[in-house]
Parts: sequence; structure tokens; C-alpha cells
Amino acid sequence: MVLPSSIRASIVFGLLVCVFMALLGRVGYLQSWGAQKNIARAERQQYQKEPLYARRGSIFDRNGMLMAGTVQSQSVFIDPKFMRQQFRAEGLDPGPAMIEAIKKLCALVERDWRDLQATLNDRPDARFIRVADNLDERTMQEIEKLDLPGVGFTPFNVRYYPMGSIAAHVLGGVNADGGLEGVELKFNSLLAGRDGSKRTLKDARRRPIFVDADDYIPAQHGRHLMLTLDANIQSIVEQELALACEKFKARCGEAVVLDPWTGDVLALANYPTFNPQVPGESKAERRLNRTVVVPYEPGSTLKPFIVAPALDAKITRPSEVFPINGPAWPAGYGRRIIRDVHGYQRLALWDVLVKSSNIGMCMLAQRMGNNGLYSALTSFKFGQKTGIELPGEDSGLVNPLKRWNRFSTESIAQGYEMRVTPLQLARAMTVFANGGRLVDPRIVKGTVTDDGRVEPTARVAFSQFPQVTDPATSDQMRRILCDVLVRGTAQRARSSKYNFFGKTGTAHSAVNGSYNESNYTSSFVGGGPYENPRLVVAVVIHDPDKSLAHYGGTVAAPAAGKILERALTYLQVPASPDLPLPEPILQDVLYAFDPKVYNRRETASTAE
Repeated sequence: MVLPSSIRASIVFGLLVCVFMALLGRVGYLQSWGAQKNIARAERQQYQKEPLYARRGSIFDRNGMLMAGTVQSQSVFIDPKFMRQQFRAEGLDPGPAMIEAIKKLCALVERDWRDLQATLNDRPDARFIRVADNLDERTMQEIEKLDLPGVGFTPFNVRYYPMGSIAAHVLGGVNADGGLEGVELKFNSLLAGRDGSKRTLKDARRRPIFVDADDYIPAQHGRHLMLTLDANIQSIVEQELALACEKFKARCGEAVVLDPWTGDVLALANYPTFNPQVPGESKAERRLNRTVVVPYEPGSTLKPFIVAPALDAKITRPSEVFPINGPAWPAGYGRRIIRDVHGYQRLALWDVLVKSSNIGMCMLAQRMGNNGLYSALTSFKFGQKTGIELPGEDSGLVNPLKRWNRFSTESIAQGYEMRVTPLQLARAMTVFANGGRLVDPRIVKGTVTDDGRVEPTARVAFSQFPQVTDPATSDQMRRILCDVLVRGTAQRARSSKYNFFGKTGTAHSAVNGSYNESNYTSSFVGGGPYENPRLVVAVVIHDPDKSLAHYGGTVAAPAAGKILERALTYLQVPASPDLPLPEPILQDVLYAFDPKVYNRRETASTAE
């Protein structure tokens, strides 16, 4: 059947109208939604957004020596979507071609190609997958020779610690998320800065051509930090602490050195240490900064901080004689017996400290009462954080007075039933070094601008620190503590060059909540030189091998003496004059007093 011409014309016309409408619809689509889609697709193909990593700020010691810095390295990355498209455009099967390319790349960067292939399979539409970091120049040249599509390089910042493990517990280390410990963590936002980005026009081979100003957001680099540490003194402290711990096979140890006039922490060390360059290779316990976060019972090193308030309150005087009457003394109630290492009959208060008599201290403590003891401890701010700019500081422990009992009197007098950190102990000793003021320790000196100027952090004036003891009492205590090294328990810490002052401690350390005869904490806190104190040091060594030694005067004091002598020599402090003898009224009551022992050049051989 043949259709009439009019009908055939109508059908043709209708088909033309449909084609025209389809074309019109396509044009409309391309001018609206399709245009946006095509533009977006073209931009993804022609442009690539890349991160611009901020450079982490450097960390310097007080003298401008670099302790932590950032070096720029190169990373190699893959744009898997573009690589797949390029292989397809070249008429190759993307699957086998990409595997072959990945094998060649991984062979140069020493990475398992199967691992990378799995990552690419999981993220087929990704535009940026980092393959390897810290490439050397030779490896980069070999990668460029491969001329693989979708493979490129991007700058990558690497944290660098040029001094190795020196001050590791202060610095702390970083990972991909930022600071892990120490000042790297505490000041992470200041050091890290803020990353930027750029959107780059690429050619067909994904090589950069152009970056528009509006598509460039520069990175804001981190600020530089200057610490109060002196890297040379820090090195001295770490050496002597390690030698002492290794010599006496101790479980661990801590040491801190302060400037008693400013509170500046010149050194802060823990043993064993770790390498902040690779913090993941050490256990969390080793990275723990015990100097500020792990308190302990101080033992006899607490005694000066009880005696000084008693002198201020006129409860006693240096020449007062206590009837010790042998190595054992009943506390006056129950069956509690207080014991001394040596059996003295009579000791002046001066020698109660010098010989570290528990019996004499308990007699004084009973006279002061729990209220007086509590007031003495809190005046030195034991039980309170120092405010040091390090994470995780522990406040130590001084129980509320309502929790004290009749046994607390003698326990506190011997340095038990309370806890301090080595930093708190060192801060307390600054009182006897500077005329009676309790300084606030600090670890940060200021920030450093790009042009090298130091912007110091806000600090408290010396006159604003609390006056804990009378200046005369402070000077008197310092002189008494000099005799600890001359004729007392710390003679092995004595120097032939300088006059030092200090106090030893030997305390049982609790294991699983109870004391035993094997675990001890050996410690020493002091400073020097006596005439014009420049440094205060605390050395605490935990669980030395008792078969070798465990007294503070044998284990911790010699290390502290070497730290002080080496550090003062480094600071070019002149040698001390002869130490003045005690007043005649004191010489008459001191135990076995012999003025000849005050000659520093004679060898001291007596230990605690």
C-alpha cells in the first residue's frame, strides 16, 4: 500500500521536527547542566590541586643551637585516574600496563608493588597517592627516566633532630599528626603553622604549566621556639646520669638543673632515653618524662625543708643539741621504733642534717606538730604543680591535714607519706640558693622571628616570687648544707674546685604497695657554688642494685657533684675560696669536729 504524498510529507516533517527538538534539547543541556558537568570534567583533567605543606618551626637552646629543625625532602606520588586514562588513550590495556609501571616504580623506591597495587585498586578515582618519601637525588633521576604518566614529585617536610637523643624527653618527637610528647606536643599549634594549597594547570602529560594567583594559598610556616636549656649542660647531665645508672645497675633515673635566680631549666634528663627521630622504636614507658610526671617519696632530701621553717619560727636553733642516745629511739607510743644508720649519742641540729639523723628529725617534728609540718611543706608548694611548660605534669602529693594521724609526724620527718617530682625538689632547693624565694621553673625562653629576633615570653620578676624563708635563714641553711659534703653523708660529691651544698636521701620505694629491703630511691639535691650560687641540681636514681650500693651519698651524690663541677667550669665560674668554718659556739657542739677537713684538696672517703 502506497501512502499518499501528503501523509509521507507529514511523516518526514514530523521526523525533522523531532530531530530538531532533540538537537535543541541537546544544545539547551550543553548550555546549562551539561556545561557545568563538562567544565568540571575538563578542570579535573586539566588542573590538579596540590597541598603546600607548612614548614614546622625550629627549636633552639638558649644559645641558639639547633635542637629540632625541618628539612625539605621530596616525595613521589601517583595520580591513578590520569595514569589509567593515559594508558587507555595510548591503546594499552590499563590493567597490565599499570601493574608493569608500578613494578618499575616500586623497584626504585624499595616498596612492595603488591601493597601499592592494592591501594590503587581501593582508590581508583584518587588524584594523589603518596608512594614514598625522603627521596635522594639519584632515585629521583631514575624515576624521571621511566617517564611514567601520572607520576610526579612533591616537596615533603621531615623533622630533624641534629643532637640525636639529647633532651629527647623535653623535645618529644612528632608523627604525621603533629607533636607526640614534650614541647613538640605542648606547642604543636605554634610550631606546626598552617598548610596551604595550589591549583595548577597541567598539560597532557600532567606537567605543570600555570598557577593563577587566586588558586594559590601560601602555607603559613610555624614559629620558632627558643628553650631555656643549655645543650652543653644538658649533655653533661645526660652523660653523668647514664654513668651512675649503669654503674649501679639502676632501673631508671632523673636529673634536673635550674638557675636559682630565674627558674630557667638548664637541663632536664631521664635515663634510659630514646631517639626523637624515631619515637615509634621506643616503648611509651621509656618516653615518659618522669622528671615532671612521676612523683616519688623523697626520703631524707625533704629534711632541709622542714628544718628551715622551724628555724624561722624560732622552734629550734642550729646549736641546739638533741639526745639521740644510740641507733634506735622509741617514738613515744605503740611499738614504733625510729632508727639511724649510725649510733650517735648527741647531735646538734646542724649535725642532725649533716649526718641525716632520723631520730633528731623526728624529735624536731614532734615539737612542730602536724600543723607545723603541713605548713612547712605547703610553704615550699609541695603538692602543687610548678607550672612548667611541659605536658602531663604531676602535682605530687601532700595529703590534706585531716588525713594525717599520729604516725604521720615521724613519717613526714623522714620523707615518707608524701610525694614530690624531681623538678619540685630542685625548685625547693632554689630557696636556699637565692635568699629565700621560691622561683617558678620555666622551659621556654621565647619565640624567634624569621629575622632572628627573640621575642621573650612573659616572666615574673624575681622580687615577685614568694619569700618562703627569711634571707638570713636561707643563708644559714646553705652553710649547714655545705657541711653535708665536707663531713656528712655526701662527701663523695665534694669538689676540689668549688664549695657545694646539698642533702642526700635514701628511701625505701614501694613495690605493689609495700616496702622491702631491695628497692630504694637514692637521691641528692643541692647547688653551688656556696658563695654565689649559680646552679641547683637534683639527681634521683631508682632501684640501684643493693649488692653494689644504695645510699644516696654513694649512688646519686657523686653524679650530682660531677654535674655541678663540669657545668660551673663550662660557665667559667671562678673557683671558690676556702669555706668559712662554723662559729666557735657551733664548733663546741659539732660531732667530732676537725677544722682540717675543710681543706677541699684533701680526699674525702667517708660515705653515707
